[in-house]
Amino acid sequence: MRRRLLDATVESLVKYGYAGTTTTRVTELAGVTRGAQVHHFPTRADLVAAAVRHLAAKRADLAFEKIDAVRTAPDPLDAALDLMWEVHQGPIQYATMEMWIAARTDPELRDQMTKVEPAARASLIEFTEAAFGEYAGNPRFRHVLYTAMDAIRGILLMGLSDEAPENAGKRWRRAKTDLRDLMDAVLPGVPQRRV
Repeated sequence: MRRRLLDATVESLVKYGYAGTTTTRVTELAGVTRGAQVHHFPTRADLVAAAVRHLAAKRADLAFEKIDAVRTAPDPLDAALDLMWEVHQGPIQYATMEMWIAARTDPELRDQMTKVEPAARASLIEFTEAAFGEYAGNPRFRHVLYTAMDAIRGILLMGLSDEAPENAGKRWRRAKTDLRDLMDAVLPGVPQRRV
């Protein structure tokens, strides 16, 4: 029941935006009663806060499903960067962006978003440690990965108003090349491309 409500919240955020995501709409999409929704999430704020955490967990799950492909790739770092791009695509990311934008003017939502963001960064660290072992402890390596995540989010936000959706992919490829150059220049012993 709880998961149905969270999935319906994400669906509503994608289809109707944050302003159009009401508890009534979510209960209709989930196929549950208002009483069931209130039992699990007494207010819209409670529902949206849980959806924020749900989205962050879904992104982390998507990444961890593909960790072996990163570890065994000819170029693990390149594969990790592309995976970061991949998990920020589609409905999960659109719903998340709706909440980022709405948080600007909604203090309660902003408070929830500021609590979730450290968890998203912690998931990135956990994934990096699992994929790159001891090297993940290098603070510069972590900071460049944060920069990659920030670049991805910025590119996707810009893409919302771009008439040519393929431009986002082009921007990402350019940014990824620059990130790799940065890593090669400032990080001693960065996991190298294998041939």
